[in-house]
Amino acid sequence: MNSNYTSVLDIRERVFTEVAKLAYEGGDYSRIDEIPYNIIPGEVATYRESVFLERAIVEERIRLAIGLPMRSAAEHAPIYQGIEESAISEKYYDPPLINIIKFACNACPEKRVEVSNLCQGCLAHPCMQVCPKDAIHMEKGQSVIDQDKCINCGLCINACPYNAVVELERPCAKVCGVDAIGSDQFGRAEVDYHKCVSCGMCLVNCPFGAISDKGQIFQLVHALKEEKEVYAIVAPAFVGQFGPRMTDNKIKKVMKQLGFTDTIEVAIGADLCTLDEAKEYLEKVPGEQPFMATSCCPAWSKMARQEFPELAEYISMTLTPMVLTARLVKREHPDCKIAFIGPCSAKKLEASRKSVRSDVDFVLTFEELTGMTLAKEIVFDEVEPDEEGFSDASALGRGFSVAGGVAKAVVNVINKQEPGREVKVAAAEGLVGCRNMLAMAKAGKYDGYLLEGMACPGGCVGGAGTLSGGAPNYIKKSTNNVNRYAANAEMKNATDSKYKKHLDLLQK
Repeated sequence: MNSNYTSVLDIRERVFTEVAKLAYEGGDYSRIDEIPYNIIPGEVATYRESVFLERAIVEERIRLAIGLPMRSAAEHAPIYQGIEESAISEKYYDPPLINIIKFACNACPEKRVEVSNLCQGCLAHPCMQVCPKDAIHMEKGQSVIDQDKCINCGLCINACPYNAVVELERPCAKVCGVDAIGSDQFGRAEVDYHKCVSCGMCLVNCPFGAISDKGQIFQLVHALKEEKEVYAIVAPAFVGQFGPRMTDNKIKKVMKQLGFTDTIEVAIGADLCTLDEAKEYLEKVPGEQPFMATSCCPAWSKMARQEFPELAEYISMTLTPMVLTARLVKREHPDCKIAFIGPCSAKKLEASRKSVRSDVDFVLTFEELTGMTLAKEIVFDEVEPDEEGFSDASALGRGFSVAGGVAKAVVNVINKQEPGREVKVAAAEGLVGCRNMLAMAKAGKYDGYLLEGMACPGGCVGGAGTLSGGAPNYIKKSTNNVNRYAANAEMKNATDSKYKKHLDLLQK
């Protein structure tokens, strides 16, 4: 267990586990109303002012984990409402993907500057002197900010010798790189779905656990129980997620114990994505377009298209590694189901698109997969490794999950195909950085460049579906784990992929 494990992550894990158990056991699903009492036992509240509020919040988290819509607090509806219709392998979640449980939200204040009790009421009053709007005055020997005048410039924060002036900002809004979070009439957080790109950063940064995405654990378990061929395709960011001894051949064995037919690494699709993006860059830059941006991160790609529509045609049209891997598997097993397992919430949004639904049937995060293993009482350290691990992907394909990895792989292929060709690269991680990079590109600063965008800090290793919750101290550790794993690959370059002969057919 990592040191960043909080009560919020603990409740999420227990919810995923209970939902998986419910699906595995089957029968009368009305017993779902017992689960909140299993997760929040007793009569005394542990986290909030009321045990009844705690259970009500857990009820909504359970419904979201099943893919069901939240219920209105103003209307009566049983927790199991709609569950029978969702107890099938073909059911996808009802949009929206990212949801705010209103009565769990703390109604945190929007961005504002305030004076804390550290103010010493000093004689110099530097905060007052630097304020351009005369928004600061003294009351009872301490500085007070008039919020109607304050423009949040922050000059007073830097001027205070006691660090007594602070900037307060709603945590979910602070990490939202597309400014999609505002407030409703009660001051609670509200998502603007016209802006939201489903990166999931808000849900792992809300300290009250009020934000959650919807899941497909319930439906996936039903597919496994129906004894259909279900293949898991696993993102390379899995390394280190389930402990230091969880190797590729062990993860394959775990997936078999859960009922999957086989497990394939998505790095295979990353190699194919590399080859196609390299080809596209060589054909189009700079002759047909000034630069080319990578396509594999769905949150980055959606943000780029909706905020910079005039640059949309410069984003690569290459299919993502998830889709290419899924198509490759379905080409050989046309009647199978595909479950993508990875660190990303936005992949759920990608898989919900009509053009992708026939390729990817389920998307689960590493967090949700852990719930399934706990439901089946699988102990990772006791798992005997499978006879074979992953062996068909290149080192650079496995490196897709770390920031800079996509561009590195594409440049490597270009250098092999056209030695001496200079490829300038600009890479950004986090949606704010990605927006700034595109603004520079729009201004003509990146002509001739290959642009790599990653919505999450550190790349996929910092995704919302990781077991560390995207904690900064674990991003570096996860990056190192992936880099070591990639270095051990027998194949170093995507040009050596044995699947490249299928690339043209997979694109159709």
